[in-house]
Amino acid sequence: MNSFGRIFRVHIFGESHGDCVGVTIDGCPAGMPLSVEDFTTDIDRRKPGAKGTTPRKEDDIPQIKTGLFNGKTTGAPLTILFENNNTRSADYEKQRAVPRPGHADFVASAKFGGNEDYRGSGHFSGRLTVCLVAAGVIAKKVCKGLNIAASILEIGGETDLEKGLQKAIDAKDSIGGIIECKVSGLPVGLGEPFFDSAESLLSHAAFAIPAVRGIEFGTGFAAAKMFGSDHNDAIENKTGKTFTNHAGGIIGGITNSNELIFRIAIKPTSSTPIEQQTLNMETNSVEGFSVKGRHDLCIALRVPVVLEAVTALVLADLLLLEQNIPRIFH
Repeated sequence: MNSFGRIFRVHIFGESHGDCVGVTIDGCPAGMPLSVEDFTTDIDRRKPGAKGTTPRKEDDIPQIKTGLFNGKTTGAPLTILFENNNTRSADYEKQRAVPRPGHADFVASAKFGGNEDYRGSGHFSGRLTVCLVAAGVIAKKVCKGLNIAASILEIGGETDLEKGLQKAIDAKDSIGGIIECKVSGLPVGLGEPFFDSAESLLSHAAFAIPAVRGIEFGTGFAAAKMFGSDHNDAIENKTGKTFTNHAGGIIGGITNSNELIFRIAIKPTSSTPIEQQTLNMETNSVEGFSVKGRHDLCIALRVPVVLEAVTALVLADLLLLEQNIPRIFH
C-alpha cells in the first residue's frame, strides 16, 4: 500500500492539499550525520520553475520530527514533514462531478466510496514525490560509494529536449518523455531469483512514481530483435566485469558488478487544457471537458531526481539485507 522495503522501510502519507505530506523511514542505520541542508540539492531539483513545469511552488523545507538527535540518526524511525501552503483547492470543486481522463479521479472515488480527498488529486498526486525524494536523500547517504544518476533522454520522442517541449507548447497540450538511470559501484550479489529479483524490486519502486508507463533494463525491448550470441555479455574477469552490458548490470535477478542501466517511460501529464470527452457523474452523460488550474506541461522534467530516489531506496534495502552496510553508520 503506502509502505515499501524490508529493512530500509519507507512509508509515505498525506494529500496534495492537506496540511502536509510526509515520510517515515524505518531501518536507517544509527549515527549517520543528517541536517536540513542535506536535502536542499535534491529537493530543489524536484521543484517546479523551469519551462514546462507547474507554477505551484512550495518551500519544501523538511521538518525532521523524529529519529534525529544531536545531528545524527538514532536508529529509531525518522519522520519528515513537508507543509502544503500554496494550494488553490477551489480549482478542483467544479471537477468533482467530472473525473479527469487519465487521472485517478474515477477509480479513487469508486474504491473509497467518494470519501477520498480529491483536491489536487489528493493522495494520488505527484506532490507526494517530495516524500520519495526526501527518503532518497537518506538512502543515498546509506549507499555511500554508489553513484546514482538519472537524466532525460527524450521528450515527445525528441532527443533535442527543447524541441520536444516546444511541440507540446505549440499544440497547447502535454507531453511525455524517457528517463534513464545509471548506477555504478554496485557489488555482485544483490537481489534474489524470481519474485525478489533486483529488476522486480526496482520496477516495483519505479511504478510508485505517478505517470510511469514502462520500464526496461539494459538493451530492453531491443533485445527481442537480437541474436543470443550478440546479446550475451562475455565475462572479462573474476570481478564479474563484462565486455558488453546488454543485461544492464543484472543477470538472473542478481547484480553482476557492472553498471546498472535502466529506463522508464513517462506518460504525458493527464491534466491538459485540450478539450476532451468524459463522463459527468451528476448528469450521467458524456460531455466536453477541459482541465484548468496549475499543472506541469511535461512531468518528465521533474522525474530524474525522483527516479534516483526510489533506486536508492531499493539499493539501500538490498545492501542492508546482504549485510554490506552495518546498522551503525561509519
